[in-house]
Amino acid sequence: MEHIRTPKVEGVRLTDRASPRRTCLGTLYLTGTHTIFVENAPEIRKETWILHSLVSGVEKQPPTPSGCPLLIRCKNFQVIQFLIPQERDCQDVHLSLARLSRPERYGELYCFSFNPKVDKEEREEAWSFIDLKAEYSRMGIPNHLWQITHANSEYRICDTYPSELYVPKSATPPIIVGSSKFRSRGRFPTLSYYRRDNQASICRSSQPLSGFSARCLEDEQMLEAIMKSNPGSQFMYVVDTRPKLNAMANRAAGKGYENEDNYSNIKFQFIGIENIHVMRSSQQKVLEVCEAKSPSMGDFLWGLENSGWLKHIKAILDAGIFIARAVAEEGVSVLVHCSDGWDRTAQVCSVASVLLDPYYRTLKGLMVLIEKDWVSFGHKFCHRYSHLDGDPKEVSPVLDQFLECVWQLMEQFPCAFEYNERLLLQVHMHLYSCQYGNFMGNSEKERKDLRIRERTHSLWAHLWKNRADYTNPLYRSDHSQTQGALRPVTAPYCFKLWRGMYSRSERGTRPFQSAVDFLMAVKEETQQLEEELSTHEAKIANLEKQGKRVQAKEGPAGKNSEANTPQSYTGSLPTNSPVQQGELESSQLILPRDVLKSSDPDLSVNSDQESGVADLSCLSPIGGEGSVKDPDSDEAAYCTA
Repeated sequence: MEHIRTPKVEGVRLTDRASPRRTCLGTLYLTGTHTIFVENAPEIRKETWILHSLVSGVEKQPPTPSGCPLLIRCKNFQVIQFLIPQERDCQDVHLSLARLSRPERYGELYCFSFNPKVDKEEREEAWSFIDLKAEYSRMGIPNHLWQITHANSEYRICDTYPSELYVPKSATPPIIVGSSKFRSRGRFPTLSYYRRDNQASICRSSQPLSGFSARCLEDEQMLEAIMKSNPGSQFMYVVDTRPKLNAMANRAAGKGYENEDNYSNIKFQFIGIENIHVMRSSQQKVLEVCEAKSPSMGDFLWGLENSGWLKHIKAILDAGIFIARAVAEEGVSVLVHCSDGWDRTAQVCSVASVLLDPYYRTLKGLMVLIEKDWVSFGHKFCHRYSHLDGDPKEVSPVLDQFLECVWQLMEQFPCAFEYNERLLLQVHMHLYSCQYGNFMGNSEKERKDLRIRERTHSLWAHLWKNRADYTNPLYRSDHSQTQGALRPVTAPYCFKLWRGMYSRSERGTRPFQSAVDFLMAVKEETQQLEEELSTHEAKIANLEKQGKRVQAKEGPAGKNSEANTPQSYTGSLPTNSPVQQGELESSQLILPRDVLKSSDPDLSVNSDQESGVADLSCLSPIGGEGSVKDPDSDEAAYCTA
């Protein structure tokens, strides 16, 4: 709160960048965690909440006769523009937001103050929702070929790896220690994915410290142990995800890649995925293209091509396809690495796993996969997604690209994924929002030191609780797409710009797939109609029974025909009869857009308003009984002021 220069500014206008004439007049409030804009609309209240940790940049533009524009760019690619009457107030808001959106220490992050009002037991249960031991057990590990090793207990060998790792049974502790000393950051080869039916595996590591001629006997023994843990193959692939020139340049610095002459029965393969700096620049060019006002078709297509973004997505997918085919079709184990093994390695191992295993195409399976290959294996979340104010050269959209690869696959295989685009967008937003503790820190060790499980809440339990919002209505567990490995086509014409992710620069833009929204609405409406049909069928059967009993009492139908008509019984029905309820329900059928109930801030009044940029509205003025209140005390105090 000490960084807030002006807590309240009146007469502010929220403008629509697509239609500058469309503005909303209201009051701007600054709190310790959010910037809140409250519209001055009569009789109704509408709010826009901007989470400070989700702000990527604040730009104070030159003053105009109508006021001073302030542009706020968010990390989920939404853009908000305010028009503040006084330049001095605009300057104060700009300086406040610039500091509030750049926390300098972990204690300032929102996850440590976020309070969803759950007790200790519920918090602990939420953190135990994802169990990685159970996931390896599902894959059939440990077994007679693979075992869990505690060599990295208390992170003695590698402080960026998890404490429990899976290695071949023949890999003794001296082999593990020797291999770790020969690998960058001590990240020795260890298991990522195991295919039970043919015993092929995907392992991951960092680059060897080989230089031009160095070798390590223990590292060679480790790779041989991995190869022999797959009895059905006589060799294994070693995949370097970097361009060959980059790997050769690292050799001059004493690092590099494996020499096939020193390792028995390996086949080496370069993939050619660019580094984090190229990817950061590429995504920025995509955003510039999408934010351009009224570009021509030629300018838009040229800008998209010039960014190289889809080319990079294709390279990552191609790498995953190569690994998946090696494991599923050839039955060959694969060792994957890049430089340090926490960026490109995580990308291609995850993509290959999605292609290979239908489980990772389910909602919980995706959570398990991110927790396993990204969180536990030490992806640098804090550095890559700018959680703290640090070196901007460390920022890069690594996990963004994995989510986009999954989305591209969903476009090709619409029936193969249990989850929809909304789930990917929610994960992306919370990757940057710092509302939950899952993506805090750069390693498992850092998260333990920060006591993340005791001090923060888990995102996965929140998403699972609202899983109805993230379910793909086209998913069929018995569909041919759902079973076995996916074989996507990666011809250039198969790749699309992800509009739901990048076309969010204008206020009010709906980023979600309209077709899926419509299908979800139809699905729920169909369910309502089916329930009504069952009610009517039961009532008809009941009427027929009553009719037969009356016929039996009255004798032949001609004797008293009027009493035998169904209409004669409806008048005596109780007021709460199923027929009347059905008629009432059928007269209140919900429109496709309104039928959707979502925890996403763009779709629901009672949304997850603590996150991102949300429009909130209710029928009472500020301070009324119907006010929308943030669970945190700061916002609650604000709402009742």
